[in-house]
Amino acid sequence: MALILCIETATPICSIALVENDKVIGIRESIRKNSHAEVVTLFIDELFKEHNLKPGNLDAIVVSKGPGSYTGLRIGVSTAKGLCYATGKPLIAINTLQSMALGLAEMRQLPANAILIPMIDARRMEVYAAVYNHYGQQVRETKAEIVEKDSYDAYLSEGQVYFFGDGASKCREIISHPNAIFVNEFIPSAAYMSRLAIEKHKANQFEDVAYFEPYYLKDFVAGIPKVKGLK
Repeated sequence: MALILCIETATPICSIALVENDKVIGIRESIRKNSHAEVVTLFIDELFKEHNLKPGNLDAIVVSKGPGSYTGLRIGVSTAKGLCYATGKPLIAINTLQSMALGLAEMRQLPANAILIPMIDARRMEVYAAVYNHYGQQVRETKAEIVEKDSYDAYLSEGQVYFFGDGASKCREIISHPNAIFVNEFIPSAAYMSRLAIEKHKANQFEDVAYFEPYYLKDFVAGIPKVKGLK
């Protein structure tokens, strides 16, 4: 069995999990916004010390590849790559939205025809979203999309649809359908990456560390800094 480190920084949550023998044996998380750079390596070090491990003991490093926050993704991927280069261990990348879907499936008893739509805030009325069944299998590909009143009518007409993640509040404002269920308590976690991580490790589905890039989905647009006295 494998010892795997999972890194989730694609969302406002910074979450690090240590997985051994298909079980999460340690986890560190921060819900403080923009804390990723400050705590990610600290959390990893704490987990290693807690379990009397060294980076070389790992069998793989797993990172949430996106979509999500540009800055958060850069921090997570840079950290994962650094560990891979230092230890010679393989890199595994997990789709952020799929791990969120699997996380909700673990949290709740879902009807067999349930549809899961994890959402990550992409600013304004736009979200990063994909559609999954209650097994965590993809039904519709990942998109950056503007939420409209009828965006998910095709799924809502068939049965219960679960909206969750920090982008779901945008749906709550405009979608009023009896089959729409909004999950307020859901928080993304590196723990939800464990199942996919183990499956990919067993199948040797590794990334090329030198060339791997996060799945941004949209180009990064930097804001124009405001300097006092200039217009």
